[in-house]
Amino acid sequence: MVQRQRTAFPPNFVHSLDSSHMMMTAVACKGAGLNFAGVHDSYWTHACDVDEMNRILREKFVELYETPILENLLESFEKSFPTLSFPPLPDRGDFELREVLESPYFFN
Repeated sequence: MVQRQRTAFPPNFVHSLDSSHMMMTAVACKGAGLNFAGVHDSYWTHACDVDEMNRILREKFVELYETPILENLLESFEKSFPTLSFPPLPDRGDFELREVLESPYFFN
């Protein structure tokens, strides 16, 4: 079922990034003494800790996406499948990732 694997990879990869962000957030919340619960893309804490959790959410998002994720993925594919040829990565846009730190509507 090669075609099904091809079409399943992108959403599963994106879901793994979302899961990584949640795990990074949960670990940081624990380190900050906050209670944390989450399911899929819903994150919860006590009402008195929402502002702190929101700060952590943004910081962990930036930390995750400042890493060269696609570059690392391509390198991994090239090492795992040396006989295959992969297209080059698309050019990066001009989005300023660190603006997320100040965005009031980053996560709702």
